[in-house]
Amino acid sequence: MSQIVSVHSYRGGTGKSNTTANLAIAVASHGYRVGIVDTDIQSPGIHVLFGYAEETLSPCLNDYLWGHCKIEETAHDVTAVIAGDIPSRSRVYLVPSSVKAGEIARVLREGYDVGLLNDGFQDLIEALNLDYLFIDTHPGLNEETLLSITISDILVLILRPDHQDFQGTAVTVDVAQRLNVPQILMVVNKVPQTFDFDDLKKRVESIYGNPVGGILPHSDEMMILGSEGVFVQRYPDHPISQTIAKIARSILP
Repeated sequence: MSQIVSVHSYRGGTGKSNTTANLAIAVASHGYRVGIVDTDIQSPGIHVLFGYAEETLSPCLNDYLWGHCKIEETAHDVTAVIAGDIPSRSRVYLVPSSVKAGEIARVLREGYDVGLLNDGFQDLIEALNLDYLFIDTHPGLNEETLLSITISDILVLILRPDHQDFQGTAVTVDVAQRLNVPQILMVVNKVPQTFDFDDLKKRVESIYGNPVGGILPHSDEMMILGSEGVFVQRYPDHPISQTIAKIARSILP
């Protein structure tokens, strides 16, 4: 049975796309077929982590939404980014969104059929025989985000140790609980090394009533990498990569 995992944050700048890419790779490395859809159509960016430039993004999610192709035709096989020996069944497919100014302006001006997006998720799962579909959502709460939350088997909420993040995330948790999302997993990102991680974990779990899958420290290596690659592949022994692996195991059966 395929699982839909939505990765969301109330505000931008939390490291949501980086976390999505790293988690997807970590899950796929266990022998699973994984898809990633960038539904942050207004400000897409996850494609950069997989080495894609504007001219190599075609076809993309926008082409499907405008009726130009089937959604599986927009899926790019990025399995090659997984380093080392992996099970033969492992696959990672990326459905990027367009970074062309005209395409983004069209979305902002005309919107798109959110129901078509939902149909596309199911078609993609069936066409590519996916075990997991990761949805990189748009920050905040809008129609697309509510759809992603509603159909999720697992909702991963990314927040920073920041008062505004704490308040906004509380709203998202409340919405997700009202929509009866089966599993909510909290991930705290960009945490200064001076923090007491155990105390922070207990505090977040107490506030939101949901488990903390992991606490990711602020990292100079992450800043230096600058989205030019997937972190868990470049720094497999780093504490961030080890925490990502732990979060991935909590998603797996």
